[in-house]
Amino acid sequence: MSISVNGHSVVPPGFRFHPTEEELLTYYLAKKVASQPIDLDVIPDVDLNKLEPWDIQERCRIGTGPQNDWYLFSHKDKKYSTGTRTNRATAAGFWKATGRDKAIYSAAGSGRIGMRKTLVFYKGRAPHGHKSDWIMHEYRLDDAVAPVTNPVFAAGDTSSYYSGISSPKRRE
Repeated sequence: MSISVNGHSVVPPGFRFHPTEEELLTYYLAKKVASQPIDLDVIPDVDLNKLEPWDIQERCRIGTGPQNDWYLFSHKDKKYSTGTRTNRATAAGFWKATGRDKAIYSAAGSGRIGMRKTLVFYKGRAPHGHKSDWIMHEYRLDDAVAPVTNPVFAAGDTSSYYSGISSPKRRE
């Protein structure tokens, strides 16, 4: 079920969307990858290469209240058609991976279900871009759960310890 008015998701009063990483992977992303319906379809599909981080918040807003986290589905875009490198460039800058990927495990103890990659948005062109306050967390299912060609699920918030975007994130 997907309902929107003026580009915003319409949700019941008091609705808060705050899924755990396990829920993002095992419910939302797994269903998206399998082309199964999601009960309350509040996560939009966007092309991250065509949007700047500051434009994502309006495209990914859930309801009309204040929001610090934004969630979206996006496919990975290859930098080269025959390669494995991911294209994360936009018109104004690029997303750069930072740190190691973090494994996400099932709370039920059934093992690893996916990975989270943290990216920071840089304004300008590599390698001379300027680091911004936008960060993004890119989630992907384990190969055992789904094929490598699955869309990426990105989730974002404005937690004070972030310097960027996750679906997009912005540090205050």
